Amino acid sequence: MQFGVFSVSDITRDPVTGTTPSEAERIQGAIAIAKKTEEVGLDVYAIGEHHNPPFFSSSPTTLLAAIAGQTERIVLSTATTLITTNDPVRLAEEYAMLQHVSNGRMDLMLGRGNTAPVYPWFGQDIRQGLPLALEHYNLLHRLWREDVVDWEGRFRTPLQGFTSTPRPLDDVPPFVWHGSIRTPEIAEQAAYYGDGFFANNIFWPKEHYIRLIEFYRQRFAHYGHGTPEQAIVGLGGQAFIAKRSQDAIRAFRPYFDEAPVYGNGPRMEDFMAGTPLSVGSPQEVIDKTLTFRESFGDYQRQLFLVDHAGLPLGTVLDQLELLGGEVVPVLRREMAKNRPESVPDAPTHASLVAAKYGDAEPRQPRPRPNRGDNVTGASPYEDSDPAVQARLPLVG
Repeated sequence: MQFGVFSVSDITRDPVTGTTPSEAERIQGAIAIAKKTEEVGLDVYAIGEHHNPPFFSSSPTTLLAAIAGQTERIVLSTATTLITTNDPVRLAEEYAMLQHVSNGRMDLMLGRGNTAPVYPWFGQDIRQGLPLALEHYNLLHRLWREDVVDWEGRFRTPLQGFTSTPRPLDDVPPFVWHGSIRTPEIAEQAAYYGDGFFANNIFWPKEHYIRLIEFYRQRFAHYGHGTPEQAIVGLGGQAFIAKRSQDAIRAFRPYFDEAPVYGNGPRMEDFMAGTPLSVGSPQEVIDKTLTFRESFGDYQRQLFLVDHAGLPLGTVLDQLELLGGEVVPVLRREMAKNRPESVPDAPTHASLVAAKYGDAEPRQPRPRPNRGDNVTGASPYEDSDPAVQARLPLVG
């Protein structure tokens, strides 16, 4: 099972000190947090995508590529990649490039986003959000698996004889999670393709997410990808940890009370009682997180939100020390108990390569600027005039 952290990339005033970090400080802080995530033994760092203040992560592939160059082991992911307002061709290219740059240490989570104005900024209509998500992913899925694509849809110009470059590393597309807070159609989409389903699991009571996840598991089995228990599920969560429970509650309360997302609403204690928010000692965070398994079954990825609501970088790094040193080791051990052997681990590039090739050497695509075989590099002009063939160099 994978454990990690995710960020929504908010730039929020610290209610204790009254200071607001700059974009530069938050961006460099994100890199520091990702490096610390690896240092303390966690598995995944994920960052969201936003295109408006007060968020900074408008280009997650750029940030994750920078982190890839400064880490060795962690999987780099997105907490949301906007499948609705991004062109699927650009998504295919940018994330395949990140896959190469990171040597396969990446995957991505697709979502529709929760910022309404972003749709017209990128020439789309929010009323078409769900059809956009469905159609755009159908194209993205094909672009990573078909070397030459002819395609026509409702929301972008047709493609004729198009090859996205670079091709996926080892001819194995990045693994995709579909993230949703409330939409069963997205759970259906994830199940149809045999992809992962990530339930945000932050704001709403567990009963809401139980319905979504159970629906996804049933449809995953319906489409022949395995049993419901073998479906690939990820969960979010929020935690603030201190050695003593009362210290955690006292330290986090001002950040909770003024948080842009849930501040000025329910009391923190009420929010903790009704949602997955954990504020307390390491043991209290462990105990609450273990209830997720009781509610949702065995799952593959658990991500914690740790750097939101104006928390200073030093505090976040301290949180990671506690998370990696005292919480996650216990969760790994407890989550492994009585876990059926039939329940798969979270897919990684290495496991996907092994599933495709076994012991054979992976193929590396060599695209040509013609309608030849992009995987092997063979050309339809192999038997033609050598002078013609010489004018057909490899692309890239």
